[in-house]
Amino acid sequence: MWKVYVLALISFLIGTSQFVTSGFLDQIASSMGITVSEAGQFTTVYALTYAIGTPILISLTGKIDRRKLTLYALGIFIIGNLLSYFFPSFALFTFSRMIVALGAGVVIVTALTLAAKIAPAGKQASSIATVTIGFTMALIIGVPVGRLLSSAFGWRSVFLDISLFGVIATIVIVAVIPKVQGDKPIPLIKQLALLKNPKVLLGLFITLFWLSGYALVYIYIAPYLLKGLGLSGVLLSPALLVFGIACLVGSKVGGYCADKYGITVTLLVSMCLNISSLIFLSLSAHHPIIIFVFLFLWSASVWSTQPAQLYNLATIVPSQSGIMLSLNQSISQISMAIGAVLGGYMISMFSLVSLSWYGTIGVVIAMILVWELHRLKTVKGTQNTSSAI
Repeated sequence: MWKVYVLALISFLIGTSQFVTSGFLDQIASSMGITVSEAGQFTTVYALTYAIGTPILISLTGKIDRRKLTLYALGIFIIGNLLSYFFPSFALFTFSRMIVALGAGVVIVTALTLAAKIAPAGKQASSIATVTIGFTMALIIGVPVGRLLSSAFGWRSVFLDISLFGVIATIVIVAVIPKVQGDKPIPLIKQLALLKNPKVLLGLFITLFWLSGYALVYIYIAPYLLKGLGLSGVLLSPALLVFGIACLVGSKVGGYCADKYGITVTLLVSMCLNISSLIFLSLSAHHPIIIFVFLFLWSASVWSTQPAQLYNLATIVPSQSGIMLSLNQSISQISMAIGAVLGGYMISMFSLVSLSWYGTIGVVIAMILVWELHRLKTVKGTQNTSSAI
């Protein structure tokens, strides 16, 4: 089980590289002479590259030893972050983020697949939750520390630090992770054939709408808190820390509840809390304590949904869990891209606070899909029982 924590370390690194820009998006916009909305589109480019490139690369590298593949992908990830540090222009920085996304996608899919396979019986959701803790730690440590470093040394220095940690992670993998034979390669066409299954489509659409609602707000979290809710700049790093701690709490609670109370109950309850806390957060302008409370509740609810949804997808087609997790990674990144584009549009047309209200719409739709998927599973189970009788 301890090897799962090594995978969590890797996901921390990947998560930091992806999420950290949200903590200093205003600084990126200012230094490049662009709007916050335009800076948010770096996330769009990253997400789309991740979404399109990951399944293709996973399909092409099916036979490669998993440790070797992870090391190759980490190498690409490190190079991309170094380029983010050195490249000064808008176009070249965008290109560097695409390189990072290609490496990150392969690393994460491999980590999640391994976590599901090596977990003891009945602990699959908890094992996946442990790996997602890496993402939460990126929010607890990476994002607020990234904001502090960017303020002290410039935002580009953050990517140099990520590259150095990437080298350390590479050494750790070489030292503790054994060789693991790759799976039989499955052509991309066969992977996409899973989309003919209505339950698979429903499962992936749950991720699409739920995460789009989340991304709509989170990608612009720094300007949202500072300008939308009137939070003092001095309190921004503490607010991001609170957000991150809530992610850790939510991930552990979500994994535990999915194992104990079931997937559907966990998803519906966490999404209800997501909607209510996001609404109250939007009404908390200029009240720091209240902002911190509902920011914590929103973050905890979002991240308690994460492990339950991953386990949900892995159980739809158990024999193809790796492909399902790969497809989900692509959908997750498409969701981030949608959130970045829609969020930028909402900011330019309405206000930063309006992001909360539009974000809840995606979560409401996701709840409806959760119930529909539960109904389909129940009907299928009843039909199988009748056939056996």
